[in-house]
Amino acid sequence: MEGLFNAIVAVFIVLTMLSAGFTTTFGQVKSIVRRPALIALVLLVGIVMRPLIGWGAAELFSLAVPAFIALVITASAPGAPFGAKLVMISKGDVPSGAVLQVTLAVVMSFTFAPTANLIIEAADLGSDLALPVADILKTVVVLQLVPFVIGILMRHWTEDVARTWNEFASKGSSLLFLVVLAGALLGSWETLVDLIGDRVLLAGGVVSAVMIALGYVVSTGTTATRRATGLIEPMSNSGPCFAAVAIAFDNDPAILGALTGILLIQMVVGVATASFLGRDPADEADEVGAPGTSESAEA
Repeated sequence: MEGLFNAIVAVFIVLTMLSAGFTTTFGQVKSIVRRPALIALVLLVGIVMRPLIGWGAAELFSLAVPAFIALVITASAPGAPFGAKLVMISKGDVPSGAVLQVTLAVVMSFTFAPTANLIIEAADLGSDLALPVADILKTVVVLQLVPFVIGILMRHWTEDVARTWNEFASKGSSLLFLVVLAGALLGSWETLVDLIGDRVLLAGGVVSAVMIALGYVVSTGTTATRRATGLIEPMSNSGPCFAAVAIAFDNDPAILGALTGILLIQMVVGVATASFLGRDPADEADEVGAPGTSESAEA
């Protein structure tokens, strides 16, 4: 069952990134690349501020050591592919969100272990995170970057086919999202019950909400762009997180339980926020207005 669930998650990620690529043009990618300030702000929030906010929340809520470690680890792993799905649900700027989310994931591959290790050592919690950076990067490239690029190329070369395929990819992604959510809840309900009343869930929820607000506020551009930069921030890349617990902490049950709870509360906060924002369509015009956006840029 665990193998089946992991396979479903992998297919969900690929379909989500394909769908994002099918709806993204070269012009839209260029419009993001030409906005280095926006990219820098997103990286600053996700790579620098996010781990510090997670550390601060762990200290503020006086979490026990296992929960403290779990919160620091999840806070150090931005760029989750679920972020792109949240942007879709919120009716935000999907192309910008997908480009920025993949950028976060790639950079995270290199910064995750050093950042988490630095905070854990500074908090006198011991351990030394020596993670296989190359393997983490390969996972990000295969499951996120490659499908996204394939989608963009198909949109550019065979737009009609991309639009047709996107109907399947989008519906499949939405269906599998529900399956993943249900599977995560069913597989971890006992852990969640045990964590009810524990401050780690509250801390994880607070960090997620703060990251959404921070990603939204520090962004530049339209409402749609701000939704994208906000909703790619709260959720964590679960793969590196579980790898860290396995390698550095020998799959400590207490850390794994707290980690699972945090990932689920992130999902709940993210889905709730995206659904709330999605009740109203966002302004789809790009702040650059004009030259850098979709059709005009391609022309």
